[in-house]
Formats: sequence, structure tokens, C-alpha cells
Amino acid sequence: MKRSEKQTIIDNLVQEINSYNHFYLADIAELDAVKSSELRRACFQKDIKLIVVKNTLLKRAIEASEKNADELFVALKGNTSLMFSNTGNVPAKLIKDFRKKNKKLEKPVFKAAYVEESVYVGENQLDILESIKSKEELIGDVIALLQSPAKNVVSALQSSGQTLVGVLKTLSEKE
Repeated sequence: MKRSEKQTIIDNLVQEINSYNHFYLADIAELDAVKSSELRRACFQKDIKLIVVKNTLLKRAIEASEKNADELFVALKGNTSLMFSNTGNVPAKLIKDFRKKNKKLEKPVFKAAYVEESVYVGENQLDILESIKSKEELIGDVIALLQSPAKNVVSALQSSGQTLVGVLKTLSEKE
């Protein structure tokens, strides 16, 4: 591969790294064509961009990017695939689901991730990444918390109104 071709690939990787908020490094080597296609289809359905990269080119792209992800360099060994996503926990869920469906395979192997401006390295971090809430989920939680007191007030007013009607009805029946 010529130097100009390598630089073009690095530039494209830098553009991808800068345009996505989250990316995962995984090893999908040794997947046969059927399983590889199945994984790519699952990624497409979850709006995850999956590409296979050379470690040296990825290292140069990370160094040239706007992200402070130098800690990922320890994971750049063996085969590496990049999973780009706009939601931090979706690739982790996809990896775990794919493994559950294909129990004989232990692929894809999670290597590292850059999520919410933090670096996660090692297989033991996958459960943590899966439990991270997305921005939309956090907004939903905040809205639910804000609505909760208002719902309590409305239900209290409704129940006290029914009690008042019951008391008035009882008083009118006595006379």
C-alpha cells in the first residue's frame, strides 16, 4: 500500500472518529461469512457503522483526531474492528446479544471503547458500558421525575374531590 493511500485511509478514519461521539474496538476475526454478515446486518439495524482497520493506521488516526483516546493504544493488538455509534450503550448490548445468539462463538471480543469522553479497556468493562444510559434515556428519567410530583398533586385533588362529594351526598341523604 502506498503512503498516499495510507494517508487517505487515516484521513477518513479521523473524520469518522471526530464525527461520532462513541466508538468501540472489537475483534471479529474467525467469524465465517454467514456470521460476519449476520453481525453486519445487526449493526446496520442498530445504526452502528462497522469497519475493519489496521492497528497502525487506527493509532495514527486516533493521534490526529480531536478525541483524547491515547489509552486505547494498549488494545491495538491482533485484529481490530471499529464500531461507531451515536449512542454509547448500543454496541455493548449488540455484542452481548450476538454472543447469546451464537453461544459456541465468543466473538465479537470486546477490546476497548471511547464512550462519553471516557476510555474503557478490557472485557470486564462490557457490563458497565451496557448499563450506561443514553442521553435520551436520561432525559426521559428527568421528565418522569419532574412529572411525578404533579401527578401526585392531581391524584390527591381528585381523591379529595371524590371524598367531598361522598360527604355532601351523605349529608344530603340525612336531611
